[in-house]
Amino acid sequence: MDLYGLVGFNILVGIGTIALITVGLGVIYGMMKIINLAHGEFMMLGAYATYVANTHGINIWIAMLIIAPIFVGLVGLVVERCLIRFLYGRMIDTMLATWGLSLGLIGLMTSIFGNDPRGVPTPVGSFSIGHYAASLYGFVIVVVAILALAGFYAMLSLTRYGLIVRATMQNPNMAAALGVAPPTIYMATFALGAALAGLAGGVLAPISGVSPVMGAAFIAKAFITVLGGGAAIVTGTSLASGLFGFIDTFVSFKSTPVIGEVALLLAAVVMIRILPQGITGRFLRRSL
Repeated sequence: MDLYGLVGFNILVGIGTIALITVGLGVIYGMMKIINLAHGEFMMLGAYATYVANTHGINIWIAMLIIAPIFVGLVGLVVERCLIRFLYGRMIDTMLATWGLSLGLIGLMTSIFGNDPRGVPTPVGSFSIGHYAASLYGFVIVVVAILALAGFYAMLSLTRYGLIVRATMQNPNMAAALGVAPPTIYMATFALGAALAGLAGGVLAPISGVSPVMGAAFIAKAFITVLGGGAAIVTGTSLASGLFGFIDTFVSFKSTPVIGEVALLLAAVVMIRILPQGITGRFLRRSL
């Protein structure tokens, strides 16, 4: 029973991790139809912001939960104003531009910090599951993922800004006719997606380490989950994260992490073959 408890906890953490790294990409790709290949590098910037803030004496919780998302959100705002806003409706061009941006960010951070991985302290200890020890930080990841999804859902469904965002993404010309400025909404939405990516990078920094190439470990899982979830960002991300997180963690436990990621990829291929529009493209179409 102790082993089953540990596996169950690890599966829960795996689901929370995938949800956390996906929600920011879900905002940018799911709502704006922008293939942001720099998503992993936005996470990397959040991790470095956490590392730098913590090394300068700022509390680790403030560094990862406040400074990281604000910093990366501001970076996303600048990127949208200087690059992305010229490429709306040009998916291939946007993909190439964000790929170049990702390479540039990797080179910039390598020039500043070097290639050596940096460590961020884990702010909590461990607990026992029978004869096994597990990190309490797994609960932090799960809670932050739940709060990020719940907060985004509340913003979309309960606030005026959320209504304006959904209307603008569905019909920008009609929104403009009603007095909304679509360029401003696009800018704010892209910055929000970048901030959520920065939050994910900051929260995952203590367990993944901080390096210029760390984003490569997350980008594939994030895109797979967004595609598997479908049009509804919150519902789709939650359902796809649950499915892929379970498959990845369970197969990794039974074999190796490499085999777990292969199983996740195969599951995604089968799902997209069966449900080409994702889970919420076939079911729960009216969900957010």
